Amino acid sequence: MAHRDSLKSLLEAPEIVLAPGAADSVTARLVEAAGFPAVYMTGFGATASRLGMPDIGLLSQTEMTEHARNMTRAVSIPVVADADTGYGGPSNIDRTVREYLQAGVAAIHLEDQVAPKRCGQMSGVRLMDTDSSVKRLRCAIRARGSADLLVIGRTDALPAEGITEAIRRARLYQDAGADLVFVDGIKRIEELEAVAAGVEGLKAVSIVDGNETTALTASDLQELGFSLAFYAVTALFTATRAVADAFTHLRSAGTPAGGPPQHTYDEFSQLVGFDFHKELDDRFGG
Repeated sequence: MAHRDSLKSLLEAPEIVLAPGAADSVTARLVEAAGFPAVYMTGFGATASRLGMPDIGLLSQTEMTEHARNMTRAVSIPVVADADTGYGGPSNIDRTVREYLQAGVAAIHLEDQVAPKRCGQMSGVRLMDTDSSVKRLRCAIRARGSADLLVIGRTDALPAEGITEAIRRARLYQDAGADLVFVDGIKRIEELEAVAAGVEGLKAVSIVDGNETTALTASDLQELGFSLAFYAVTALFTATRAVADAFTHLRSAGTPAGGPPQHTYDEFSQLVGFDFHKELDDRFGG
């Protein structure tokens, strides 16, 4: 419960909440260690880390909620989780919300794509009609009940139908009771500024590495009126590049010595909480 309450209080403050993406639990620990107030369990990263495949709706609800449960156990900061399209009809959405609640996440976002879904930065996005999308959000809000889980209404209308439709849907999702709205697929600063001007209230934004929106700082986003910022792929792209470089060096040099910078064994042990388990074993082990 502490995770969810703390995210609500963070969003009530004037400062924007920065939530870097984590593809796995050890990356979530790095987000917390760096001092960020929240972490984003990205479906793009979860699919890559678990399957080595693209974010096209391949992970099931049980796989995603298991991933979330492991992440919330690993950190003490709130976790915002990708819940894709809810994984089916109203009964599936109801179960999805209850499973994420049990997993201890602070917030989920539900999107308005039809299956098979795609990452918001990809082409070929196809949308549900707005009436169905609104009903599905209301179903999630009902399943949430009086619990403190935040429900974020995400629209992928921008790449599919343009900025006007994306803003229209975001407003409809606010009217449906979503705690925040999230227009995904933003690649240009002018798109981000249009969403900021066209959508009042609490809203999230995703800043994706390689897009021109990375020129905007957290202060810029805050001034534009965004309450929550995801940096979904920053850690993932940095990590895979570093690992690829390390293997290239190892293959050519025949030794890891002289390769890219690494954590030491002791540093990594601290990151994963080895001292806690060593103390348990020292006190209670055989």
